Amino acid sequence: MEYKETLLMPKTDFPMRGNLPKREPEMQAKWEEMDIYKKVQERTNGRPKFVLHDGPPYANGSIHMGHALNKVLKDIIVRSKSMMGFDAPYVPGWDTHGLPIEQVLTNKGVNRKEMSVFEFRKLCEQYAYEQVDIQRTEFKKLGVRGDWENPYITLKPKYEAQQIRVFGEMAKKGLIYKGLKPVYWSPSSESALAEAEIEYKDKKSASIFVAFPVKDGKGVLDQDTEIVIWTTTPWTIPANLGISVHPELTYVVVKVNDRKFVVAEDLLSSVVEALEWDQYEVVQTVNGSDLEYVVAKHPLYGRDSLVMLGEHVTTDSGTGCVHTAPGHGEDDFYVGQKYELGVLSPVDEKGHMTSEAPGFEGLYYDKANKVITEKLTEVGALLKLSFITHSYPHDWRTKKPVIFRATAQWFASIEPIREQLLNEIQNVKWHNKWGETRLYNMIRDRGDWCISRQRVWGVPIPVFYAENGEAIITEETVNHVANLFEEHGSNIWFDREPKDLLPEGFSHPGSPNGVFTKETDIMDVWFDSGSSHYAVLEAREELTHPADIYLEGSDQYRGWFNSSLITSVAVTGHAPYKGVVSNGFTVDAEGKKMSKSLGNVIVPEQITKQFGADVLRLWVSSVDYTTDVKVFMDNFKQVSEVYRKIRNTLRFMLGTTSDFNPATDKVAFEELREVDQYMLVKLNNLIKNIRGCYEEYNFAEIYHNVNNFFALDLSAFYLDFAKDVLYIEAPNDKVRRSMQTVIYESLIALTKLMAPILPHTADEVWGYIPSVEEESVQLTDLPNYVELPNADALVEKWSAFLDLRDDVLKALEVARNEKVIGKSLTAKVSLYVTNSVKELLASISENIGQIFIVSDFEIAGAYEEAPDSALKLENAAIVVTKAEGETCDRCWVVTPEVGHDHDHPTLCPRCASVVKENYSHLA
Repeated sequence: MEYKETLLMPKTDFPMRGNLPKREPEMQAKWEEMDIYKKVQERTNGRPKFVLHDGPPYANGSIHMGHALNKVLKDIIVRSKSMMGFDAPYVPGWDTHGLPIEQVLTNKGVNRKEMSVFEFRKLCEQYAYEQVDIQRTEFKKLGVRGDWENPYITLKPKYEAQQIRVFGEMAKKGLIYKGLKPVYWSPSSESALAEAEIEYKDKKSASIFVAFPVKDGKGVLDQDTEIVIWTTTPWTIPANLGISVHPELTYVVVKVNDRKFVVAEDLLSSVVEALEWDQYEVVQTVNGSDLEYVVAKHPLYGRDSLVMLGEHVTTDSGTGCVHTAPGHGEDDFYVGQKYELGVLSPVDEKGHMTSEAPGFEGLYYDKANKVITEKLTEVGALLKLSFITHSYPHDWRTKKPVIFRATAQWFASIEPIREQLLNEIQNVKWHNKWGETRLYNMIRDRGDWCISRQRVWGVPIPVFYAENGEAIITEETVNHVANLFEEHGSNIWFDREPKDLLPEGFSHPGSPNGVFTKETDIMDVWFDSGSSHYAVLEAREELTHPADIYLEGSDQYRGWFNSSLITSVAVTGHAPYKGVVSNGFTVDAEGKKMSKSLGNVIVPEQITKQFGADVLRLWVSSVDYTTDVKVFMDNFKQVSEVYRKIRNTLRFMLGTTSDFNPATDKVAFEELREVDQYMLVKLNNLIKNIRGCYEEYNFAEIYHNVNNFFALDLSAFYLDFAKDVLYIEAPNDKVRRSMQTVIYESLIALTKLMAPILPHTADEVWGYIPSVEEESVQLTDLPNYVELPNADALVEKWSAFLDLRDDVLKALEVARNEKVIGKSLTAKVSLYVTNSVKELLASISENIGQIFIVSDFEIAGAYEEAPDSALKLENAAIVVTKAEGETCDRCWVVTPEVGHDHDHPTLCPRCASVVKENYSHLA
């Protein structure tokens, strides 16, 4: 008889090698064929809703690792919620308007000047849809489940119509206005920018000190006094209309040679150092408030420059006398308004000086710096020129510097709803606690939102102008435009004349001849995506407003989180989200931003082709996504090794339960051995922990706890000694069926628990588990935590036993290294123990030698009786010797009892009995 034929070795067709890059696309095709999203939604219909609202990625180019991190996080949340008692629909979206698409087409050789706006917008639309298709395919390759055939796309007519209605609601509440204000202006984009479109980079700038002669000292300053200002933007000097001082600062008049200069007393020492004044004398002291309405003279043009009081003046740098150009700075603008200075902005949309800056007309503003400083030197007004490198705002798309420039723009007013916005922020659950502070401070400190852009690829601002120039924004006109957009799309705005866009028979007292014009500006793209709560959450019946969670990158506190909050509070009175989570950026191994020029870019496709999507997803679950996440190949290799161990363990569990039928073979909890009960308690505690982690979006803890359960509780302990039972005992042996019960329960539970993170692998495993009914693990729920009897006592007792087992394993390793034994089954273990350990061992009815995986085991005496040869460890003194006897040909246990059975002389009594009773037919 071949005894190996009597062993119940694991049997399964589940492949050892994952081969994920090949197998995952096959599984995704199967999901698509069975319409898994629809089946999940049908199964969960009627449950409480949980809505994660997708922040739309921009439709331009293939996805990067930041996209992958964010989308996989969302997918884990949605999948886990749909398995935890919720109806969790997921509607993906895309942001499709804006300058980048215009630039791509221009770079591809499209000449805008040779076509109409309507034709150019059609090309933009076509390109955007192409990009949506590319990104949709790439997201699906990551295993992201959603309503991919019905996403929301910001250029779709229904979406645009809802966006117009948001604008209309805000206008109705008096929150929309047009004004001449300085805004961030990008000469490289020829458009206004919002704060969210600004990034800061270092820039080298001229630093100049300029003297403004006093024209009328109002009895406070002498006529021969000069007020010193400091600026890093010489190009704004032609726009100067005033000088601001702080009312509560003290100012001094300093005599240097034959000139007298005014500076703030607190800044005198730094000014003296900067201007290298060897000798100076303070000849007068004056309060800032007394300088109000003093008139200085513009050093280049001789016009009045009014001294004003401004709370924005600080002593952080400069002179305490702030050069004020209302057309080129926010603080300048407001103080200029207060003193009725007017607004002067002598720079055009391309950044060139206009005729309002005599002597510098046509110069690019940056080039004008040198010419202006030369002119100031020529007239004796320049006191010092140097250069500094400082953080300066740049256009986040073109990466070029921006300027403040006063233009007529459309604004959303923040002040009337600011308190409401701040209150709503405090009602939201912020899973990144610092996120609340960050957004709160942004809203508290932000000015009005400039929502107009001087581009063509976007949603038009639905405003008409009467013949007298009056802007027309009525409920009637806005709703009519919204209805037109819903039917035809916003391209109609550029294809029809104003009269054809207005309601039939529309009249206005400002247009006696019935002539109207239309606004040519489009809306800020943040208004597009910021309207999604209304265009998507309110508009789609499967969703709810507010959403339960928004999850985006940390840059969205100034972007989507911000714009969504403003439009939602303005329209509905409430925040669009109940909770907010943010993830960090993906960077390289050194923490640097990934860029093609640095050659440090890793894209998702590289990972999925080499390792598979599930390994990428497992990596996502392993990192602290709330901070910046380092991406490097060695990291994926490590995670891939963890995946391999998980897969191999699952394969072993499938193999050892191939002959297990839960309907007939399952052993009740109270009939299990204690060690089996202990493992089910451990499994149950894992279920409780992981459910809690899914609820709190703490995926890294899931990764570590699942990994530990597989590696330590299963592979290194339970499944290790289980082989002597599962392979050796008779098929229906009670102990074997008990262990199979535990392994089967663990297999089912672990497959479900990992399904949100490893959907491909979990579904693959599910297909091999005997006796499961559902065609996909995605159509099941996560296992529930249940109160098992005597759970705490079991954990306490068996944790103590495992500590002892660790000591035994150390002793076996030492003996192996010293060539005392070979494999652990050739060993005899003698323990010298304390009373507490003796009592512990006495309470265990299981075969302790079997759990230690040794052939012989004894309690040889008390701890203090241990011989010198014993290895003294924390829980016992241990002596390891070779086990006496022969090795059983079937189970490999060494025992003197081998040979006692005449029919099977090479077997131990246990194996001889099993073979006689179950395999006599093989003889």
